Amino acid sequence: MKNILEELIRTALMRYAQSKGAELPSPFEFELVVTKNSAHGDLASNIAFKLAKYVRTRPRQIADEFRSLLETENKNFSIPIDKIEIAGGGFLNFYLSKAALGGILYEVFNQGERYGCSDFGKGWKVLLEFVSANPTGPLTIAHGRQAAVGDSLARILEAAGHTVEKEYYLNDAGRQMRLLGESLWARYRERLGQPAALPEDGYQGSYLLDIAGKLIEMKKDSLLREDPEKAVEFCRKFAAGEIMSGIRKDLADIDVSFDAYSNETKLYETKAVDAALQQLEQKGYLYEKDGALWFRSTDFGDDKDRVLRKATGEYTYLAPDIAYHRGKFKRGFNRLINFWGPDHHGYIARLKAACQALGYAADQIEIRIIQLTTLYRKGEPVRMSTRAGEFVTLEELVKEVGPDAARFFFVMRKIESHLDFDLDLAKEKSQENPVYYLQYAHARIAGLLKFADIPVSPEADVKLLAAPEETDLIKLIGEFPKALIRASEALEPYRLSDYLRDLAASFHKFYTLHRVVTENQELTKARLFLADAARIVLRNGLTLLGISHPDSM
Repeated sequence: MKNILEELIRTALMRYAQSKGAELPSPFEFELVVTKNSAHGDLASNIAFKLAKYVRTRPRQIADEFRSLLETENKNFSIPIDKIEIAGGGFLNFYLSKAALGGILYEVFNQGERYGCSDFGKGWKVLLEFVSANPTGPLTIAHGRQAAVGDSLARILEAAGHTVEKEYYLNDAGRQMRLLGESLWARYRERLGQPAALPEDGYQGSYLLDIAGKLIEMKKDSLLREDPEKAVEFCRKFAAGEIMSGIRKDLADIDVSFDAYSNETKLYETKAVDAALQQLEQKGYLYEKDGALWFRSTDFGDDKDRVLRKATGEYTYLAPDIAYHRGKFKRGFNRLINFWGPDHHGYIARLKAACQALGYAADQIEIRIIQLTTLYRKGEPVRMSTRAGEFVTLEELVKEVGPDAARFFFVMRKIESHLDFDLDLAKEKSQENPVYYLQYAHARIAGLLKFADIPVSPEADVKLLAAPEETDLIKLIGEFPKALIRASEALEPYRLSDYLRDLAASFHKFYTLHRVVTENQELTKARLFLADAARIVLRNGLTLLGISHPDSM
C-alpha cells in the first residue's frame, strides 16, 4: 500500500510541477513514512516542504493544492484512502480505510513463513566471510559476536533476495601456526616428563595441555624419536585439527554453519598467490625497492604503499589475502562482505585498494569491523587476559546463558559499538531480558490461540479492528519487509532486533487494553487474526536471528 501511494504521489507531482512551471531534480526526494500514532493518520509525507523551494510558495498552500490533485488522480489508482489531512505547517497525513489496513493481515496469513521476503537484492551474489579465527585456540566471546552477526546477516540478506554463501577463511600458514606447533611440541614433551620450555610468544592456554594428552594417547612417546622439525610439523597439524573440530562444535551450538571453508595453504599450493601478483604486475601496480616487492596502494587512496614480498623472499599477510579475494570474484561473486575484528581496522584500505587494482569496483567489497565484547557479572567486568592464555570461551558463555540469549545479546547493538554483555540479565526469566521478552510475546500469542480454540480464518472481518492499538499493531506488522530491507542495506542485524522489540511492545499494549476472546464472536475472530499475524512476524524475525520461538514458557 505504501508503494502504491508513493506512485500516486509521484504521478501527481509531475502534474503539479507542470502546472507551476517548476523544474524539479531527478530523482525528486521526499518522505512517506508510517506514522507511529494513528491520530496522525497511517502514512505521512513532507512533500509540500520539499516542493516549497522550487515553486516558491508556502508549504501549507502547496499541501492544500496538492491534496486536491491527489484526490483527483486517485480515481485512476483507487487507493482506499478515507481522507487526507493537512497537519502542522504542511504535512500531508493519509488515513487508509480499515479494510486497506486489514489487507496487510491477509498478506501475512497467505505468505506465512515467506512474509517479509522480497527481491530487493536480486542479482547480487554475495560471499559473506566472518569469524575466520586462526585455528590456534578456542573461539572467544569476540568470535562469538562475529559469528552471531555474520550468520544473522546472511539469513536477512537471503530474505531480502540476495544469493548468499558463508565462508570461513583459515590462516593456516605462517609464524602463528609455527608457534602453535612448537607450543604443542613443548607441552607434549612436558607431559612425558622431559624438560621443555614454551617458545617466546608461544600459546600458554590450558587447552594445549588437553591436546597434548590426546596426542600422547595416539602417538605414545614415538614423536620423541622423530626429527624435531618433523615432530613440530606433526604437532602443528594435529593441534590445528583438534582446535578446528572444537571451533565447528562451538559454532554449531549457536546454530552457525558455513557453506565453505577456505585455507591459506591451498593458495600457495595452487599458485594462486603468484597468479594474483602477476596480474598486478601486468597492470603496473608493483615495483621493487630495497630488495622487496611493493604494491602501489596509494594509487587507490591508501596512506602508503605496501610490501607484498619481503627482501627475505617471505610473503606478507597481504599477498595471500589479495589472492584469496581475487579467487572470490573469480568464483562468480559480485559482492564481497567481510566481518573483521578491531585489530584489522588498518588493513581495510590496502585490501580494498588491491581489489580495485585487480579491476573490481570499490563498492563490490564491504569490510566492517565488529567491536569487542565485555562481559559483566553483578555490574563488574569479568577480567580476562589472553596473554596469559586465560579467556572466556564461547563454549563457556553458551553453557552459562544458553544459545538464544548469546545470539540475541551479540546482535542487539550496532557492530561498530563496543558491546557490554550483562550475564545476569541474559539469564533472567523476566521481561527485562530482551530475548525473553520476545519469546514470551510469541508464547503468549500461541497460548492465546490455543485457549480460544477457534481456527484462525482469513474470513475474519478486519474492518472491526478500529482501535488505535489495533491499527498501530497492523501498521507495524506491515513494516516487517521494509525492516529486513533496511537491515540488509546497512549490514546491521540490530535493526531487526529493534524492530521485533517494537512489535512485541505494540502487541503487549494491544493485549493489555483489549480482550481478544470476547462474547462478540466476529470481533474475537478479527482479533485472533491480528494476533496470529503478529505471531507469524515474531516467529519469522526470531528465525532470521537464529533464535527459537517457543509456544510456551
